[in-house]
Amino acid sequence: MLPSFSIVLETENLATASLEGLRRSLISLVEQDLPPQDANEVLLIDSGDAPSALLMSLCHAYPWIKYYSAPTEIGYYEAKMLGAQLATGEIVVYCDADCWYEPTWLRTLVSTFTAGEYIQVVAGETITRGVGLYQTAMALTYIFPQYSGDTAIQPTTHYFLNNVAFRREFLLAHPIPVDLPLYRGNCAIHAHSLRQQGYVIWRQPKARASHAPPSSVAHFYWRFLLIGHDYYWQHRLLATAAPQHRDSFSGIDGKLRIFLERLRRMVQHNPRHLFYLPCALPIAAMSVLLIFVGHQMTALNPNYLLKTYVAKEKRLSSVAFGQDADDRFQK
Repeated sequence: MLPSFSIVLETENLATASLEGLRRSLISLVEQDLPPQDANEVLLIDSGDAPSALLMSLCHAYPWIKYYSAPTEIGYYEAKMLGAQLATGEIVVYCDADCWYEPTWLRTLVSTFTAGEYIQVVAGETITRGVGLYQTAMALTYIFPQYSGDTAIQPTTHYFLNNVAFRREFLLAHPIPVDLPLYRGNCAIHAHSLRQQGYVIWRQPKARASHAPPSSVAHFYWRFLLIGHDYYWQHRLLATAAPQHRDSFSGIDGKLRIFLERLRRMVQHNPRHLFYLPCALPIAAMSVLLIFVGHQMTALNPNYLLKTYVAKEKRLSSVAFGQDADDRFQK
């Protein structure tokens, strides 16, 4: 028998997720072989990043969504933790509006907890979606590695908050830190802290999702700059907690091995990547350059990039989700 569970989404990600991507993400939940209606609740935490007309249309199209209005401008990780506090299920399942989930994803995540009380955290696998000139470049350099191809659960060092489940009481006792100078790196710090305390993060390779690549030139530019920002701060924070921690930019041989392993898995997963690879390399090189620039800018002025981006994101969100977007969604 499966434990009770709750699903948590938030609107903070809607600033960069397209309406079509959001629609397909929700459809992928509808198509789960464990229906979202079986959850104690599917919480949509609104932090003021989406127009009310869009939220109303979502709740009308998907009546199993339970809308909750959070304090204005609450952050991504704060919204996720608020969802855990509001949830009533034994298991809290996290997903994002810019991901698609395979039909067995939800059941696989939730059922993994039936193996025993020793399992407190289950991380699925997320890849960057698509094959093509741009998509192949993003598969090479964006945040998410390729599917491992494994079939059994095993310990891992990290998780992504778009594809992970926690025992609710465990998460509330060991919350994701929210007051960090990071854009999207808090879960790396949290995962490190859990492992330092002796807890195991279990990777479930059969719980698979795919994440959209950056959706525009501006999104591409800022997202990779902010990856550099996050690398700087992750190293700084982890070096304080563990002095033996190495810089994310050190170890050229190690970086090359990671790159070649990612390329191998990309081709194994979809051989068409090889066709696009030669023309994709300049785009991949640009993304790596932006990461380096973001890292160096943050080293010189630790808070500049994040503060600038947050201000721009609010303006972009109001444009991307105007009334015209609401009308298109409702159609």
